[in-house]
Amino acid sequence: MSQTNVKRPPMGGRGPGRGPAPVEKAQDFKGTTKKLAKEYLAKYKVAIAIVLIFAVGSTIFTIVGPKILGNATTEIYNGIVSKLSGGTGIDFSKIATILLTLLGLYVISAIFSFIQGFVMTGVSQKITYRLRNDIVAKINRLPMHYFDKKTHGEVLSIITNDIDTVSQNLNQSITQIITSICTIIGILIMMFSISWTMTLISLFILPITAVIVKIVVGKSQKYFASQQEYLGHVNGQVEEIYGGHTIVKAFNGEEQAIKEFETANDTLYHSAWKSQFLSGLIHPVMNFVGNVGYVAVAILGGYLAIKGRITVGNIQSFIQYNKQFTQPINQIAQVSSMLQSMVAAAERVFIFLEEKEEVKDVKKPVSTEGLKGNVTFEHVQFGYDDDKVIINDFNATVKDGQKIAIVGPTGAGKTTMVKLLMRFYDVTKGAILIDGYNIKDFNRGELRKMFGMVLQDTWLFNGTIKENIKYGNPKATDNEVIEAAKAAHVHHFIKTLPKSYDMVIGEESANISAGQKQLMTIARVILTDPKILILDEATSSIDTRTEQQIQAAMDNLMKGRTSFIIAHRLSTIKNADLILVMDHGDIVEQGTHKELLEKDGFYAKLYNSQFEECEDEIE
Repeated sequence: MSQTNVKRPPMGGRGPGRGPAPVEKAQDFKGTTKKLAKEYLAKYKVAIAIVLIFAVGSTIFTIVGPKILGNATTEIYNGIVSKLSGGTGIDFSKIATILLTLLGLYVISAIFSFIQGFVMTGVSQKITYRLRNDIVAKINRLPMHYFDKKTHGEVLSIITNDIDTVSQNLNQSITQIITSICTIIGILIMMFSISWTMTLISLFILPITAVIVKIVVGKSQKYFASQQEYLGHVNGQVEEIYGGHTIVKAFNGEEQAIKEFETANDTLYHSAWKSQFLSGLIHPVMNFVGNVGYVAVAILGGYLAIKGRITVGNIQSFIQYNKQFTQPINQIAQVSSMLQSMVAAAERVFIFLEEKEEVKDVKKPVSTEGLKGNVTFEHVQFGYDDDKVIINDFNATVKDGQKIAIVGPTGAGKTTMVKLLMRFYDVTKGAILIDGYNIKDFNRGELRKMFGMVLQDTWLFNGTIKENIKYGNPKATDNEVIEAAKAAHVHHFIKTLPKSYDMVIGEESANISAGQKQLMTIARVILTDPKILILDEATSSIDTRTEQQIQAAMDNLMKGRTSFIIAHRLSTIKNADLILVMDHGDIVEQGTHKELLEKDGFYAKLYNSQFEECEDEIE
């Protein structure tokens, strides 16, 4: 349990004052950018052109401001000098004209900025909307084996984090790149128009600043990496120890936990102190170098003003431009990081959207109309991986209306057979037939309408009870919903709830037990009126009393329908017409409950072992 030997991912956020986080880079920056531009941005060419025009216009009007303000300063200076010389003094009407012109330019700049922001926000949100729709549509087209290899968190991260990253960075980066480039070019033109010698001095400061920043960042980066690593250790240990504090106390592990925490925390302290100190040097050093530059500019500007080459207002305008010049450079540096993150996120989205899809439709599909529900398994072979076969040679014939139980130890392949039947996966070899038709000859969606499933885990979404029951048949009437609930033995319970069928699951469902939720899922299946039923461990997590109630509901559900029952409790499938006993992907025995017990084989051993367990529990 030593924290120094366990390498956890960083779990802490980056608070204020921390150094630059490592920027995630795309594997194919150029290709992803091209795809984003061609498939998504190209549709909004006119809007992006408007953004470009108004962003440039807004920047130009802002850049001209200091030069005009400098003219006002020059006018004031000349007026004061004139007054001292016995002249007319300051011409306030001219100054007022200059300031009103300046105000007008800033108002126009603000309007332009508002318009380009409004348009760009609309473009980014429309692209986000389309990306989310594409992803959700893609999820429904992906084969089940994709989700076997990916965690739910990975898929959710694409829909939430990656899409948000694309949306936010797209909105900010495009406008910032345009305005920053325009600002740099515009400021340089204005500075050169005032004085080329003062401009060269200002530009000379930039490489000095860049070298200093590079040295400091290079020194601090290794400490930041160590800080993030040990922040992960510290947070991970806190989560682990306090999550299992009962076990720590039970085994008297408090002192050991404290020692391990102190070791990791001490390392975190030293690496954090060094990284924060070094990164904190950047701004003071940059400010010092910048101020030295301002002093040099002011001295040279004063000399040029005395010589009559520039005006006093020009000095003020130049210093303003000088201060503004580093701002767009910093913005471009930030935008480059944003672009890297955006393209990396977009790359993951595009990889997801390009995943191989499940083939839903066939050229000449067989209709499910008039089918009864006879099912035949012919030499079925299947493996989730090509090199690992789970189902070896499964053969069975099921007549419509029969109750078929599939039993066997964990890992025997029971649930896999159900997944094959519903074409969540396709068989590797052999065939599954429904009324003589290969299930591959049906459209997947049409085939699945024939089936109704009741699983061990009850899935109810955040909506009313009525909406949950109608999920498989949205067109059902209220009376049909009630009849389905009665057949599932849950109508009486629903009527006792405060809002009856209009009660919202999720908000007010604390008093609804797992068994009652299971009865609602049975009502949902009853309402779809399927030809074939699949009951996968539907009562395995329910107490015995509730199980009897659910069993009665399922008996109503199974009347006249072909039913496949996967059961862990063998006592629940005594009345099955046929029991298929599976082990290691093959049917090792088949027959009725009575016949299989008389054989005294694999099934009898399974049944007797469960019976002995029940007796031990009673004792």
